[in-house]
Amino acid sequence: MAYRWVAEPAPGSESGADDLEGLGIDQAFADQTAAERWLSETWAEMADLGVTTVSLFEEDRLVYGPMSLSAG
Repeated sequence: MAYRWVAEPAPGSESGADDLEGLGIDQAFADQTAAERWLSETWAEMADLGVTTVSLFEEDRLVYGPMSLSAG
């Protein structure tokens, strides 16, 4: 089973799919731990790009989310 993140940019965000793909949002992870490790390393950069929430999926099943990337 593959895990993947889905990012939700803020309305009016100027960041595009290419920016998020550059961070690796489109990659598949072998397990939930690897996916969560990746998020812990990149959440601040995604927030800087205007992403407000992310959701984790295992294949097509929502594991959790949407989860805010707001530090406050």
